[in-house]
Amino acid sequence: MQALATAVLPVFLLILLGHTIQRRGWLTEAFWEPAERLTYLFLLPALLATTLARADFSALPAAAMAGAVGLAILTMSALLVGFHLLTRRNGPAVTAVLQTAIRPNTYIGLSIPFALYGQAGLSIAALIVAVVVPSVNVICVTALLRFGDRPGNPAGAASPGPVKALLLNPLILACLFGLLLNVSGLGLPPVADETLTILARAALPLALLAVGAGLDFGAARTSGGWVAAAVVLKLAGLPLLTAAFCWLLGVHGPAWTVAVLFNALPAATSSYILARQMGGAPGLVANILTVQTLAAALTLPLLVLLLV
Repeated sequence: MQALATAVLPVFLLILLGHTIQRRGWLTEAFWEPAERLTYLFLLPALLATTLARADFSALPAAAMAGAVGLAILTMSALLVGFHLLTRRNGPAVTAVLQTAIRPNTYIGLSIPFALYGQAGLSIAALIVAVVVPSVNVICVTALLRFGDRPGNPAGAASPGPVKALLLNPLILACLFGLLLNVSGLGLPPVADETLTILARAALPLALLAVGAGLDFGAARTSGGWVAAAVVLKLAGLPLLTAAFCWLLGVHGPAWTVAVLFNALPAATSSYILARQMGGAPGLVANILTVQTLAAALTLPLLVLLLV
């Protein structure tokens, strides 16, 4: 119960505060998009790079944990793609469910492990980010190129825009940079370390406020079968798959807990941006994001009570 009070509830209270600030107009609408871009381009990369550069992975089953998380995502993706190939249902809608069934909200995913286990939990979560972010981006971009509804490009030829965005993703680059510093033993120079640490401290609170500001409760009232499927698959199906693969690969302790919790997160708002750019039913994605975040306010506390 203490873990619930100190780890999960403050996260969702900050999300609720962000929604309240946005709804009440205490900050102008013009504030939120630059704030989210600042978090995505600078603050969160600073947090990931410094955490991975300092992390001690010697006692962590890093390969097994990464394998469990990655295999769960690949299995869920294969099931959804297989469903579409067998049924030939609405391609863009299937990509919307696929994106929101495998793509985690990294902001929440870093906040809860840090609150549960401190720096050790943050290190585990940062390592998972290094595995998940490239994987889900490759899978989602590939699915959207194949099944998305892009007028004027029916053949599904690759678009250089998304590919370039994938290669220059600031989260991927920050993870690679941090891991390189860790493996090489170089570490960060003192001035750079302290500068990035100051930036990193602002990442999670600002990110959680932005998550709340992006919620649209009106969208939640127009949900349907596709939304229900995405919510169940993301908040129940993917964590169950992750727990099964963790058991098979011998992952236990905090690594097991963080891995399961990470794959039980609601989807990230980047799903909507990618869907809008590549014909992946952005309206449906927006509905799913809101309903998943609301549902996760119930499911994540239950998971913490069961796992911690």
